[in-house]
Amino acid sequence: MNVIETRDLGRRYGSKWALRDCTLAIPDGHLVALVGPNGAGKSTLLNLVVGLTPPTEGSVEVLGGATAGSVAALDGIAFVAQDMPLYRHLSVADMLHLTSNLNLRFDTVYARRRLDDLGIDHKQKAGKLSGGQQAQLALTLGLARHPRLLVLDEPTAPLDPVARHDFMATVLTSMADDGVSVVLSSHMLAELERVTDYLVLIGQGRVRLNDEVDDLLATHRLVSAATPDRLSGLDGEVIESSTMGAQTHQLIRLASPDAPLPLDCEARPVGLEELALAYLRESAPALALSAVGATR
Repeated sequence: MNVIETRDLGRRYGSKWALRDCTLAIPDGHLVALVGPNGAGKSTLLNLVVGLTPPTEGSVEVLGGATAGSVAALDGIAFVAQDMPLYRHLSVADMLHLTSNLNLRFDTVYARRRLDDLGIDHKQKAGKLSGGQQAQLALTLGLARHPRLLVLDEPTAPLDPVARHDFMATVLTSMADDGVSVVLSSHMLAELERVTDYLVLIGQGRVRLNDEVDDLLATHRLVSAATPDRLSGLDGEVIESSTMGAQTHQLIRLASPDAPLPLDCEARPVGLEELALAYLRESAPALALSAVGATR
């Protein structure tokens, strides 16, 4: 089953496209890292997935065929945004009561027990909690709905390292215990490398990478040679090229993991962070010149 499936999906604001020609098929059971420069279309894609905004063109289905924004889709998706959608003047207990009344399904017992385990006072106003506690409260409100898909739009960005670690530990536990699929938009590449197994990278409003991490790493190599002509004719796409001294270095996306490399060059595998940074650098210059920048 695909938890997210899009076909030629696009969203335009006025005359400017925030996302275009987006075709994805993301299977369930993954922690999907959604990566891209500011203005690339990440938040636009997530808003389309959870049904907060309609597409200008194309289609988006979730949870094996439900139309995004439909009752069936909303009942199976939990969404936590960076701004932590909490009523700051309500107490934690009132937030639980309100969320329970607004949803078809809400496990109050689970939510109370989890907040107790975290040491969060139910009488405390949400706005008086620490950043980490607010993030955990927002996450608890989502998980208490027992979703099949958890969508996280940079929720750990304002948190300190300990709070980020605790937040992600909760997410991973929910995946292991309840089989929740997760899509996480984040700029924390080093942290994503430790937890994600599926990568979607967007640049200039279009999908540049969409695959399991192991498969992506298997088809990318950093290749070095004394002269650029030594690297000509490789069976693959040059993602990034640089020259340092007498050496030319190229990040190559090979046609297949077994594609041959020249005998007189050096080649090594790359890590997820190194791979993503190369694609982000590729996208950043053109993005800076476009008018999409106001639409994350």
